[in-house]
Amino acid sequence: MLQPPVTIPIAFVEGMLSGIRARGAAAPIDIDRALEDAGVPPPLLAEPGARVTAEQYVALFALLMDRLDDESLCFLTRRMRRGSLALIARSTLGAPDFGHALRRVAHTFSLLQDDLRLVLLREGELAGFGIAIENPSIGHQNFLHELMLRVYWRLLAWLHGGRLAARRFDFGFALPPYAAGYAKVFPGTLRFGQPCSAVWFDAEALRTPMHRDAHAIRDFLAASPGNVILPRLAEQPISAKVREILQQKRPAWADLATVAACLHMSVSTLQRHLATESTSFQALKDQLRRDVAIVRLATSAVPLAALAAELGFADSAAFQRAFKTWTGGAPGSYRRRVAATGGGDSLPAP
Repeated sequence: MLQPPVTIPIAFVEGMLSGIRARGAAAPIDIDRALEDAGVPPPLLAEPGARVTAEQYVALFALLMDRLDDESLCFLTRRMRRGSLALIARSTLGAPDFGHALRRVAHTFSLLQDDLRLVLLREGELAGFGIAIENPSIGHQNFLHELMLRVYWRLLAWLHGGRLAARRFDFGFALPPYAAGYAKVFPGTLRFGQPCSAVWFDAEALRTPMHRDAHAIRDFLAASPGNVILPRLAEQPISAKVREILQQKRPAWADLATVAACLHMSVSTLQRHLATESTSFQALKDQLRRDVAIVRLATSAVPLAALAAELGFADSAAFQRAFKTWTGGAPGSYRRRVAATGGGDSLPAP
């Protein structure tokens, strides 16, 4: 089944680049060149509502790691050379249980880095995996906290091997203006302005026996960085199912009652489930239309009028107004910018 496309807010692209930008004239690579080589038009960074495709985001992340030979993207004073995550993941081989695996992750990380430590925390019936900043000069970089939580939460959830649910994410900085984009990346209660950044889960998970072997770790690493930096829609199961049904029904856009019937739920039950995932049917529909539009503009020459009809709009003008509301820019302008970079050449059509 063709999966619904995913797009990423431009704020996360800016965040990814912020460690390099902080180096100023000493920046080790040309940022605009890197953006263009990843198919991301540099002018998009000036549009706060702009978004990039998941493929562009992963391509940029991988390209930066390779050119910098640094998996921490210049956020730390000592590079995390390529292969650091692989070394950390492999250090868990032979661990008897999840708790021992986490301690090995933290210990191996400490051999590679002095600026911060990974620490195992306890709070009543919850266990946490947190980031202890040792070098105060790096602690103000929000994306560093986001990146560490994102990557190591995904590694932890995968190592656990079951349904490890995040009960809470703490962030050691104030609520940022782009926090609306956090819900799909950090699937749990979010708290800002905390003493340290950490992810919390049920402490009983620490006793879970470990079953991941060398072959499984190779598969996990082969799928990175996409599997550790992209949103996982499955972490919001009902929302993901709604998106999949809407995608299946395209170009006929199913209504709320149709989707509820497909899920064997009443309309009110579906609405309640979506509310618990902090979303709504209309929001999911608009997000999918936005994501399809962005990918279609980047991968095809479909006329705007035809794309408007494909997305369920009455006419091209209505689509263009919606696109500007979604992204802050016009669809034609977005298409021209992506075409200028050659950025849509390798993207799959939605």
